[in-house]
Amino acid sequence: MRLALGALLLISQNGAAAGAPLRFVVPDSWAMPMVQLEHGQPTQGILYDVMLSLATQVGVPAEFHVLPRARVQSAMEHGEVDIRCYAAQSWLPNQSGDYIWSIPLWTQPDMLISRPPGPASVSPEHLSHQSIGTVLGYSYPTLQPLFDSSQLHRDDARNQEQVLQKLQAGRNRYAVSNQWSLEWFNQRLLPEQRLQSVAVLQVQHVGCYVRNDPEVPVQRILRTLLRMKMSGEIDDIIGLYIGSKSEATP
Repeated sequence: MRLALGALLLISQNGAAAGAPLRFVVPDSWAMPMVQLEHGQPTQGILYDVMLSLATQVGVPAEFHVLPRARVQSAMEHGEVDIRCYAAQSWLPNQSGDYIWSIPLWTQPDMLISRPPGPASVSPEHLSHQSIGTVLGYSYPTLQPLFDSSQLHRDDARNQEQVLQKLQAGRNRYAVSNQWSLEWFNQRLLPEQRLQSVAVLQVQHVGCYVRNDPEVPVQRILRTLLRMKMSGEIDDIIGLYIGSKSEATP
């Protein structure tokens, strides 16, 4: 049996090597549990596992291009990469180029969070003048009017992990986080130390989009993503990292 499995794996690898790689773009602002970056390349994480599985099932090698967030869309437009995952159409209202979107694969609430002990709930518009922990380059539509009026100020960090670390260290009273990052961060803390959500700011339905190019197996990619979602594979990957599927399904 082991020899048979080895032969099948060799055939699969040889088949994948024969095709052009599927080039994924990875923003360098991602952190765990989305992606762990080591020496400029992803090594683990929810999105890494999903992208690697997608390429394997499509039958081509996976190639990861780690770029600054500001360069991601430009790389798509210039054909430097083929697919971007964990994106929402609302983030790209003026998107240029020919792309095809997958079905929504994840639902992620953006939450206002605080250290314990804190209030059970907060209305952002009632907050006094202060800084809010945010990720550099990320947009927060619910809070933007408060930033524009200078009622609140952004305190940007390079990635979500750093935002949470600054909040825990007392640099801010409040910060913004997505559900995955909060659950991942809290796993390392004692129950009485865990950061808590005090308001849901918005809910994002995110998926992947692919360059509509004859050289890219677009329909095979989209069908594979649909199958991965419907089979529960994507939700199972989420469960491996945060032990919860509650926010995995749109």
